[in-house]
Amino acid sequence: MPRLKHAFKSAIDRGARSVRRRLLPFSDYDQTIPPEIVDDEFYEVIRSIASEAPVESMLEIGSSTGEGSTRAFVEGIHANARRPQLYCIELSRPRFKLLVERYRGDPQVHCYNVTSVPGDRLPTETELIDFYEKRESKLNRVPLNEVLRWLRQDTRYVSRLANQNGIRQIKEQNQIDRFGVVLIDGSEFTGSAELDEVYGADYILLDDIGTFKNGHNHERLIADPAYRLTASNPDLRNGYAVFKRLGQAAVEKGPTPAARL
Repeated sequence: MPRLKHAFKSAIDRGARSVRRRLLPFSDYDQTIPPEIVDDEFYEVIRSIASEAPVESMLEIGSSTGEGSTRAFVEGIHANARRPQLYCIELSRPRFKLLVERYRGDPQVHCYNVTSVPGDRLPTETELIDFYEKRESKLNRVPLNEVLRWLRQDTRYVSRLANQNGIRQIKEQNQIDRFGVVLIDGSEFTGSAELDEVYGADYILLDDIGTFKNGHNHERLIADPAYRLTASNPDLRNGYAVFKRLGQAAVEKGPTPAARL
Protein backbone atom coordinates (compact mmCIF):
# COMPACT_ATOMS: atom_id res chain seq x y z
CA MET A 1 0.00 0.00 0.00
CA PRO A 2 2.77 2.55 0.82
CA ARG A 3 4.33 1.85 -2.58
CA LEU A 4 1.00 2.46 -4.28
CA LYS A 5 0.60 5.79 -2.46
CA HIS A 6 4.15 6.80 -3.41
CA ALA A 7 3.55 5.92 -7.07
CA PHE A 8 0.29 7.84 -7.06
CA LYS A 9 1.96 10.91 -5.51
CA SER A 10 4.81 10.75 -8.04
CA ALA A 11 2.31 10.62 -10.89
CA ILE A 12 0.50 13.67 -9.49
CA ASP A 13 3.78 15.57 -9.13
CA ARG A 14 4.79 14.76 -12.71
CA GLY A 15 1.41 15.90 -13.93
CA ALA A 16 1.67 19.16 -11.99
CA ARG A 17 5.11 19.87 -13.43
CA SER A 18 3.80 19.18 -16.93
CA VAL A 19 0.93 21.62 -16.43
CA ARG A 20 3.31 24.29 -15.08
CA ARG A 21 5.55 23.88 -18.12
CA ARG A 22 2.60 24.43 -20.43
CA LEU A 23 1.23 27.39 -18.52
CA LEU A 24 4.59 29.04 -17.80
CA PRO A 25 6.77 29.14 -20.94
CA PHE A 26 10.44 28.27 -20.66
CA SER A 27 12.43 31.11 -19.11
CA ASP A 28 15.88 32.21 -20.18
CA TYR A 29 16.68 32.41 -16.47
CA ASP A 30 16.46 28.62 -16.29
CA GLN A 31 19.66 28.21 -18.26
CA THR A 32 23.24 29.38 -17.88
CA ILE A 33 24.79 31.78 -20.37
CA PRO A 34 28.40 32.47 -21.41
CA PRO A 35 30.05 35.55 -19.87
CA GLU A 36 30.27 38.74 -21.92
CA ILE A 37 32.80 40.84 -20.01
CA VAL A 38 35.85 38.60 -20.42
CA ASP A 39 39.45 39.78 -20.78
CA ASP A 40 38.47 42.89 -22.70
CA GLU A 41 38.78 46.63 -22.12
CA PHE A 42 35.93 46.84 -19.62
CA TYR A 43 37.22 43.76 -17.78
CA GLU A 44 40.55 45.50 -17.25
CA VAL A 45 38.84 48.69 -16.09
CA ILE A 46 36.81 46.74 -13.51
CA ARG A 47 39.88 44.89 -12.25
CA SER A 48 41.87 48.12 -11.99
CA ILE A 49 39.17 49.93 -10.01
CA ALA A 50 38.61 46.93 -7.74
CA SER A 51 42.33 46.74 -6.96
CA GLU A 52 42.92 50.45 -6.38
CA ALA A 53 39.69 52.03 -5.08
CA PRO A 54 40.00 53.07 -1.40
CA VAL A 55 36.64 51.55 -0.45
CA GLU A 56 35.29 48.86 1.86
CA SER A 57 32.41 47.42 -0.20
CA MET A 58 31.61 46.63 -3.82
CA LEU A 59 28.32 45.52 -5.38
CA GLU A 60 27.92 43.62 -8.62
CA ILE A 61 24.38 43.45 -10.01
CA GLY A 62 24.14 40.59 -12.50
CA SER A 63 26.98 38.24 -11.58
CA SER A 64 25.71 35.30 -13.67
CA THR A 65 27.99 32.27 -13.12
CA GLY A 66 30.92 34.40 -11.97
CA GLU A 67 33.17 33.84 -14.97
CA GLY A 68 33.14 37.37 -16.42
CA SER A 69 33.00 40.66 -14.56
CA THR A 70 32.89 38.84 -11.22
CA ARG A 71 36.29 37.36 -11.94
CA ALA A 72 37.63 40.83 -12.72
CA PHE A 73 36.27 42.09 -9.39
CA VAL A 74 37.72 39.15 -7.46
CA GLU A 75 41.17 39.54 -9.00
CA GLY A 76 41.03 43.21 -8.07
CA ILE A 77 39.82 42.92 -4.48
CA HIS A 78 42.45 40.28 -3.76
CA ALA A 79 45.10 42.86 -4.73
CA ASN A 80 43.45 45.72 -2.83
CA ALA A 81 45.20 46.51 0.45
CA ARG A 82 41.86 47.42 2.08
CA ARG A 83 40.51 43.90 1.44
CA PRO A 84 37.08 45.19 0.33
CA GLN A 85 34.05 42.89 0.39
CA LEU A 86 32.29 42.02 -2.86
CA TYR A 87 28.52 41.46 -2.80
CA CYS A 88 27.15 39.64 -5.83
CA ILE A 89 23.51 39.61 -6.94
CA GLU A 90 22.27 36.93 -9.33
CA LEU A 91 18.58 36.22 -9.89
CA SER A 92 18.80 33.04 -11.97
CA ARG A 93 18.91 29.94 -9.78
CA PRO A 94 21.08 27.80 -12.11
CA ARG A 95 23.58 30.62 -12.58
CA PHE A 96 23.59 31.44 -8.88
CA LYS A 97 24.38 27.81 -8.04
CA LEU A 98 27.50 27.90 -10.21
CA LEU A 99 28.44 31.32 -8.83
CA VAL A 100 28.36 30.01 -5.26
CA GLU A 101 30.34 26.92 -6.17
CA ARG A 102 33.00 29.00 -7.91
CA TYR A 103 33.62 31.35 -4.96
CA ARG A 104 32.82 29.08 -2.07
CA GLY A 105 35.41 29.61 0.63
CA ASP A 106 36.45 33.10 -0.52
CA PRO A 107 35.92 35.30 2.57
CA GLN A 108 35.71 38.45 0.46
CA VAL A 109 32.89 37.27 -1.81
CA HIS A 110 29.25 37.12 -0.73
CA CYS A 111 26.57 35.84 -3.12
CA TYR A 112 22.84 36.60 -3.01
CA ASN A 113 20.06 34.91 -4.99
CA VAL A 114 17.71 37.89 -4.82
CA THR A 115 16.04 40.39 -7.10
CA SER A 116 17.85 43.70 -6.92
CA VAL A 117 14.64 45.76 -6.72
CA PRO A 118 10.95 44.91 -6.29
CA GLY A 119 8.98 43.76 -9.32
CA ASP A 120 6.70 46.77 -9.23
CA ARG A 121 9.66 48.92 -10.27
CA LEU A 122 9.96 47.25 -13.67
CA PRO A 123 8.69 49.38 -16.57
CA THR A 124 5.28 48.80 -18.10
CA GLU A 125 4.98 47.45 -21.62
CA THR A 126 3.73 50.86 -22.73
CA GLU A 127 6.86 52.55 -21.36
CA LEU A 128 9.09 50.01 -23.05
CA ILE A 129 7.32 50.33 -26.41
CA ASP A 130 7.57 54.11 -26.15
CA PHE A 131 11.34 53.88 -25.61
CA TYR A 132 11.76 51.38 -28.44
CA GLU A 133 9.77 53.38 -30.99
CA LYS A 134 10.86 56.90 -30.10
CA ARG A 135 14.56 56.45 -29.33
CA GLU A 136 17.20 55.04 -31.60
CA SER A 137 19.29 52.61 -29.58
CA LYS A 138 21.10 49.32 -29.92
CA LEU A 139 17.98 47.67 -28.52
CA ASN A 140 16.39 48.25 -31.93
CA ARG A 141 18.58 45.47 -33.30
CA VAL A 142 16.24 43.08 -31.48
CA PRO A 143 12.62 42.70 -32.71
CA LEU A 144 10.11 44.42 -30.42
CA ASN A 145 8.19 41.19 -29.83
CA GLU A 146 11.35 39.59 -28.47
CA VAL A 147 12.07 42.55 -26.20
CA LEU A 148 8.52 42.35 -24.84
CA ARG A 149 9.03 38.64 -24.25
CA TRP A 150 12.07 39.50 -22.13
CA LEU A 151 10.03 41.93 -20.05
CA ARG A 152 7.20 39.45 -19.53
CA GLN A 153 9.53 36.68 -18.44
CA ASP A 154 11.38 39.04 -16.08
CA THR A 155 8.07 40.09 -14.55
CA ARG A 156 7.02 36.47 -14.15
CA TYR A 157 10.35 35.34 -12.71
CA VAL A 158 10.58 38.22 -10.24
CA SER A 159 6.98 37.75 -9.10
CA ARG A 160 8.00 34.64 -7.15
CA LEU A 161 10.06 36.87 -4.85
CA ALA A 162 7.17 39.15 -3.90
CA ASN A 163 8.40 42.64 -2.98
CA GLN A 164 11.99 41.70 -2.28
CA ASN A 165 14.57 44.49 -2.48
CA GLY A 166 17.93 42.77 -2.65
CA ILE A 167 20.06 45.91 -2.64
CA ARG A 168 18.47 47.22 0.54
CA GLN A 169 18.66 43.75 2.09
CA ILE A 170 22.41 43.60 1.51
CA LYS A 171 22.86 47.09 2.93
CA GLU A 172 20.87 46.32 6.06
CA GLN A 173 22.45 42.91 6.72
CA ASN A 174 25.99 44.26 6.35
CA GLN A 175 25.48 47.74 7.82
CA ILE A 176 26.42 49.48 4.59
CA ASP A 177 25.32 53.07 4.22
CA ARG A 178 26.82 53.60 0.76
CA PHE A 179 28.64 51.18 -1.54
CA GLY A 180 32.14 52.05 -2.67
CA VAL A 181 31.89 50.54 -6.15
CA VAL A 182 28.78 49.38 -8.02
CA LEU A 183 28.39 47.63 -11.37
CA ILE A 184 24.87 47.76 -12.85
CA ASP A 185 24.61 44.89 -15.31
CA GLY A 186 21.53 42.90 -14.36
CA SER A 187 18.14 42.80 -16.02
CA GLU A 188 17.52 44.93 -19.10
CA PHE A 189 14.64 46.56 -17.26
CA THR A 190 15.78 47.37 -13.71
CA GLY A 191 18.76 49.65 -14.32
CA SER A 192 17.02 52.93 -13.48
CA ALA A 193 15.55 51.58 -10.25
CA GLU A 194 18.92 50.09 -9.29
CA LEU A 195 20.68 53.41 -9.78
CA ASP A 196 18.15 55.04 -7.44
CA GLU A 197 19.16 52.50 -4.77
CA VAL A 198 22.95 52.96 -5.11
CA TYR A 199 23.19 56.68 -5.86
CA GLY A 200 26.08 58.15 -3.93
CA ALA A 201 28.48 55.25 -4.53
CA ASP A 202 32.07 56.38 -5.07
CA TYR A 203 32.25 54.59 -8.42
CA ILE A 204 29.31 53.62 -10.62
CA LEU A 205 30.00 51.30 -13.56
CA LEU A 206 27.40 50.84 -16.29
CA ASP A 207 27.28 48.15 -18.95
CA ASP A 208 24.90 48.36 -21.93
CA ILE A 209 24.65 52.15 -22.01
CA GLY A 210 23.30 51.87 -25.55
CA THR A 211 20.09 50.07 -24.52
CA PHE A 212 17.15 50.47 -22.15
CA LYS A 213 19.17 49.00 -19.27
CA ASN A 214 21.55 51.87 -18.70
CA GLY A 215 20.83 54.39 -21.44
CA HIS A 216 18.99 56.75 -19.14
CA ASN A 217 21.40 56.10 -16.25
CA HIS A 218 24.26 57.17 -18.50
CA GLU A 219 22.50 60.44 -19.37
CA ARG A 220 21.54 61.05 -15.74
CA LEU A 221 25.10 60.67 -14.47
CA ILE A 222 26.54 62.75 -17.32
CA ALA A 223 24.24 65.58 -16.25
CA ASP A 224 25.08 65.30 -12.54
CA PRO A 225 27.97 67.57 -11.43
CA ALA A 226 28.58 65.24 -8.50
CA TYR A 227 29.96 62.61 -10.90
CA ARG A 228 32.71 62.67 -13.50
CA LEU A 229 32.97 60.30 -16.46
CA THR A 230 36.36 58.55 -16.19
CA ALA A 231 36.10 55.81 -18.84
CA SER A 232 33.73 54.96 -21.67
CA ASN A 233 33.47 53.02 -24.90
CA PRO A 234 30.06 53.13 -26.61
CA ASP A 235 31.26 50.72 -29.29
CA LEU A 236 32.29 47.80 -27.06
CA ARG A 237 29.25 45.50 -27.32
CA ASN A 238 26.38 47.75 -26.17
CA GLY A 239 28.73 50.27 -24.60
CA TYR A 240 30.04 50.87 -21.08
CA ALA A 241 30.80 53.86 -18.89
CA VAL A 242 32.45 54.51 -15.53
CA PHE A 243 31.64 57.42 -13.25
CA LYS A 244 33.52 58.63 -10.17
CA ARG A 245 31.86 60.63 -7.42
CA LEU A 246 33.46 64.02 -6.81
CA GLY A 247 32.16 66.09 -3.89
CA GLN A 248 30.31 64.80 -0.84
CA ALA A 249 28.24 68.00 -0.59
CA ALA A 250 26.72 67.56 -4.03
CA VAL A 251 25.74 63.98 -3.26
CA GLU A 252 24.18 64.88 0.08
CA LYS A 253 21.99 67.40 -1.71
CA GLY A 254 20.80 64.46 -3.79
CA PRO A 255 19.92 63.96 -7.44
CA THR A 256 16.53 64.84 -8.82
CA PRO A 257 14.71 61.53 -9.41
CA ALA A 258 14.43 61.23 -13.16
CA ALA A 259 11.29 60.25 -14.97
CA ARG A 260 11.37 56.73 -16.35
CA LEU A 261 11.98 56.58 -20.09
